[in-house]
Amino acid sequence: MYNLPNILTISRIVVIPVIFLSIYINTYVWSLFAAILFIIASITDYFDGYLARSRNETSAFGRMFDPIADKLLVVSALLIIVANGLVDEISYIPVVIILCREVLVSGLREFLAEVKVGMPVTRLAKWKTGFQMTALSLILIGGWFRLPGEILLWIAGVLTFITGYQYYEKGMDYVRKEAREKTKPAAVKKAETPKTAAKTPAARSAAKKTGVKKSPAKKAAKAKKPAAKAKNKK
Repeated sequence: MYNLPNILTISRIVVIPVIFLSIYINTYVWSLFAAILFIIASITDYFDGYLARSRNETSAFGRMFDPIADKLLVVSALLIIVANGLVDEISYIPVVIILCREVLVSGLREFLAEVKVGMPVTRLAKWKTGFQMTALSLILIGGWFRLPGEILLWIAGVLTFITGYQYYEKGMDYVRKEAREKTKPAAVKKAETPKTAAKTPAARSAAKKTGVKKSPAKKAAKAKKPAAKAKNKK
């Protein structure tokens, strides 16, 4: 559990409170320090997965905490840039889109995990993450980097909306499939013809009547056998 990839994953969570202090310690030096920490944490997002695969150190701990650490880091950075007014108010739109997408995907993953349906990360989602992390890093640095950071944030917002819709469609595909399976037995019942349905009860009732008629005859035959044996003895 305590291998290098997992330590890098944990480090992304540990630096979040330090980065978050930039809201209260509102100085350029501290903001620059927070931006550097965020950039380093973003880079570890790539290296922990690469090291885990190359060194064959994949684990359940890493699979569980890697996406959690990413989301916590991104959400914290978004709150920081909004709270410190590091972007224009119009740029709150991609911020809200990214936040809503994170909640949507988390809910879909939890639902699909219960029904054992996988939701792998798409190539477009990886591009989205790259634009998103780069945009947040530039905005946190500030100064001349703020404008290109906002542009990249809008690009990340568009990609976020597209990938979020793709994941939503994947979840809805399972919901539609389950709905079709539930309605299938009802359709089979409707396809059954009235004649067949009428014959079935009649056949059953006829079989019951036949069984009732045969049973007294069998009892009478069994009763005659003991009487015949008694006569022979005399």
